[in-house]
Amino acid sequence: MSRPVLRSPRDEIIDTMINLTHLSKSHRIVVAGGDSIELYLALRRRGYGFGVLASASRTPSARHSVGLIAGDSSYQAIEAAITQISRLLYPAASITISIESHESGLGAKVRTRLQQLGFRIEAGARCQQGFVLAAHREETGQHFGTIANVA
Repeated sequence: MSRPVLRSPRDEIIDTMINLTHLSKSHRIVVAGGDSIELYLALRRRGYGFGVLASASRTPSARHSVGLIAGDSSYQAIEAAITQISRLLYPAASITISIESHESGLGAKVRTRLQQLGFRIEAGARCQQGFVLAAHREETGQHFGTIANVA
């Protein structure tokens, strides 16, 4: 009789980020945040070979279709990671953020900031150690700092 495999809270967050982003092995991924190195290595172990660390990327051109942020627990740190990663994403890109803090209103602040950058919130999931939020930005001709008023 086999024993059930116990997943660590970190593995649960990484698996949730992969699932919410609908990540495939061919996606070009950029990773940021306090746990970016750990997340990058976990992705490599799972076979995702097209990932880079935002901190190691010297070219500020939009070349990645997915951004993942993990390991930050304050709004300021998450916002800095969003700013760092957004310059590396295609205009039509997905972003997933692990929010590992119980700070009141933090999730709402992050959602508002993503919406200001043109992202549409698509999903969220509660994990043992926090919350994972996924959003997608459609390619448009508008500046991503504003949200179009559609009638």
